[in-house]
Amino acid sequence: MIFRDRHEAGLRLAERLLVFKDTKPVVLALPRGGVPVAFEVAQALAAPLGLVLVRKIGAPYQEELAIGAVADGDEPELVTDPHLLARLGVSQDYLEEAKAAALNEIARRRQVYLGDRKPVDVAGRTVIIVDDGIATGATVLAALRATRRRNPARLVLAVPVASSHALRRLKEEADEVVCLDIPPDFAAVGQFYRQFPQLRDEEVNALLDRADTQHPRDGRHP
Repeated sequence: MIFRDRHEAGLRLAERLLVFKDTKPVVLALPRGGVPVAFEVAQALAAPLGLVLVRKIGAPYQEELAIGAVADGDEPELVTDPHLLARLGVSQDYLEEAKAAALNEIARRRQVYLGDRKPVDVAGRTVIIVDDGIATGATVLAALRATRRRNPARLVLAVPVASSHALRRLKEEADEVVCLDIPPDFAAVGQFYRQFPQLRDEEVNALLDRADTQHPRDGRHP
């Protein structure tokens, strides 16, 4: 399955998620790439749109290889792949330095994307976590665990495309998983999009502004 862009992927994903509309869900995106997908889902479900701020931790000299991830929170949620850490000989010092760098970037994004925006309250709500796709699953795993700490009534993971290996691990963390395509030849998320540009901070903020106008975070419609 090939998507034109993230917005089309979001529209197609939203069709599968309409069953949750009557539960008055909250939609949380993983920035940056998950925001356009989640925006379309939130619009279709008439739901507020929030973020889960999470950052991948890359391997030494192989930044694209995820050895773990950290998610924002009063107690940041760190997840790692112990087998990969052992195989690569990753030191505790490296892991601590990488975690600190990731938290610095999360703090920057919190200020840039959220600023004075009111956080979306997820306690007792159906929460749908959305990304543009899942390769290793490290960042999504951290996002799921951090969100679970906030006591949602139901936690749903929804993505257009994912590797089978990642989904097997993540199904244990979510109450339900919705994925449009699990291709056998998965190499990278971008291979399933005709247009897959890096999003700018300004684009993320523009989508959050539009979502806040139409479906405010306090649940009151204008």
